[in-house]
Amino acid sequence: MSKFKRWLILAIVSSGLLLIVMDMTILYTALPSLTHDLGASASEKLWILNGYSLVMAGLLPAMGTLGDRLGYKKIFTLGLLVFAIASVIAAFSPVPVVLVVARVLLAVGASMMMPATLSIIRVTFTNERELALAIGIWGSVSSGGAGLGPIVGGLLLERFWWGSVFLINLPIAILAIALTLIYVPKHAGNKDKKWDLIGSVQIMIAMVGIIYSIKEFARREGTLTFAIIGAVIGVLALIIFIRRQNNSTNPLIDLSLFKITRFSTGFITALVGTFAQMGIQYMVIQRLQLVEGLSPLQAGLFTISLPLAALIVGPLAGTILHRFDVIRIKSVSLLIAALGMSIFLMQFESSSNGQILGLALLGAGLGAGMTAASHSIMNYAPPHKAGMAASIEEVAYEIGGASGIAIIGSMSTLVYTLSMKIPAGLQVPPIVSDSLDEALLVAEGLPIQAAETLKEVGRAAFEQSFLVIIAGVTAFLVVASLIIHLAGARSKKRESAEV
Repeated sequence: MSKFKRWLILAIVSSGLLLIVMDMTILYTALPSLTHDLGASASEKLWILNGYSLVMAGLLPAMGTLGDRLGYKKIFTLGLLVFAIASVIAAFSPVPVVLVVARVLLAVGASMMMPATLSIIRVTFTNERELALAIGIWGSVSSGGAGLGPIVGGLLLERFWWGSVFLINLPIAILAIALTLIYVPKHAGNKDKKWDLIGSVQIMIAMVGIIYSIKEFARREGTLTFAIIGAVIGVLALIIFIRRQNNSTNPLIDLSLFKITRFSTGFITALVGTFAQMGIQYMVIQRLQLVEGLSPLQAGLFTISLPLAALIVGPLAGTILHRFDVIRIKSVSLLIAALGMSIFLMQFESSSNGQILGLALLGAGLGAGMTAASHSIMNYAPPHKAGMAASIEEVAYEIGGASGIAIIGSMSTLVYTLSMKIPAGLQVPPIVSDSLDEALLVAEGLPIQAAETLKEVGRAAFEQSFLVIIAGVTAFLVVASLIIHLAGARSKKRESAEV
C-alpha cells in the first residue's frame, strides 16, 4: 500500500472519529437555547447529554467484537449510515424525549464506528514509528475534536437554530461513506468470532443504574430509596458481567489484559483524562453563557486554547513515545493537566488570559496523555485482540465522558441547590433551586426587580458550585497521576526481579 493511501485512510477514519467526539461536546453551547426551546428539565438536560455516552460505552465492547467478526470496513460504513440518519432525527426533535431517543441512535452508530477506527489504523500502518504517529494523530483528534465541539456549535448557533449542530454531521458522514467505499481495503473478518450482546446489555445496565443513582441522589426532589435501588441494580449488573466474562471462553472483554501494567495504566489515563475534559468543558461553557452572558460562539472561542493545545501536543507526543517510558509520560501528562486547572482556579477572578493559559495547559496535558494511553493499549495488547483492545480504550473514553458529565454535572447541581439562598419575600417556584437554567427561565416571567434578584442569587450559587467542582477535579487529576506513577514503579521493580 502506498504511503499516500495509508495517510488518506487515516484522514477518512479520523473524520468519523471527529464526528463521534464532537457530538459529545457540541451540545455544550446549544444546551441553553435547546433547554429553553424544548422546555427540558435539569434531569432531561443531563440525559440528553449522557444518553449518548452511556449507550455507546455499553455497546462498544460488542461492536468491537462484531467488527472483528464482520470486518472493520463494513462495520465502519454501517456506523456512518446509522449516525447520519440519527442526526436528522435529532435535528428536528419536537420534544426532549425524542431528542434523547435520537441521541441513543447516534450512540449506536458511533459505537459501530469507533472501535473500527483504531483497528483500521492498526492493520494499515505496519511500521512502528508510522503507527505511533498515526495513533498520536488519532489521539489528538479525539481530545482536540471534543474541544472543538463547543466552538463549532457556537459558530452554527450564530446563524441557525440548535438543530443545526446535528445537521452538520450529514455532509461529513456522506463524504466519509463514499471515500471509505473507494479507498479503505476490505477486511474479511473472522466468522468464528462470537458476538456477546448479552454481556453488552449487562454492562450498559450497570452504568445506567450507577449514573441514575448519582443523579437521583443529587436531585433536589430525589428519593434516597430510588438512588439506593439504582446503585444496587448497577453494582449487581457489573458483578454479573465480570463473572460472565471470567467464565467465558470468548469474553467480550478479556479482563486478563488489565494485568498488563502498561495496558491498565493506559485505560486509567484515558478514563481520567476524558472525565476531566468533558466535565470541565461542560462547566466552563455553561458558566460563560449563563453567568458571564457570552454568546455560544464567544463561549466556544474562549475555550479554543484547550483543543488547539491538544491537537498540537498529541502528535508531538506520538513522535517521542519510543524514547521514553510511556507510563512516566502518562503520569506527567495528568500532572500538567492538573497544573493547568490550578492556574485556571488561581486566575478565576483576576485574569481571563490566565484562565486561557490554564485551559491550554489542560489541553496539552490531556493531548499527550491520550496519545500515550492509545499507544499503550494498542501496542501491549496481542495483535489478534486488536478489535477488543480498541473497544476497551473507547469504553474508557465513553465511561469517562459520561461519568464526567453525570458526576460533575450532578455534584454541581447538588452544590448549587445547597448554595441557593432565595431572599425572604421573593415568591418563586422551587424549581429555581434545581439549576441556573431554570432560575433564568422563571426570571423571564417576573417583574424587573424580582427577576434581577433571582438572577443574582442564582448566579452566585452557580459560581460557588463551579469553584468547588474545579478544585475537586484538580485534586482528582493529581491523585490519578500519583497512582499511575506508583503502578509504573511497581512494574519496573517486578521486571527487575524477573531478570
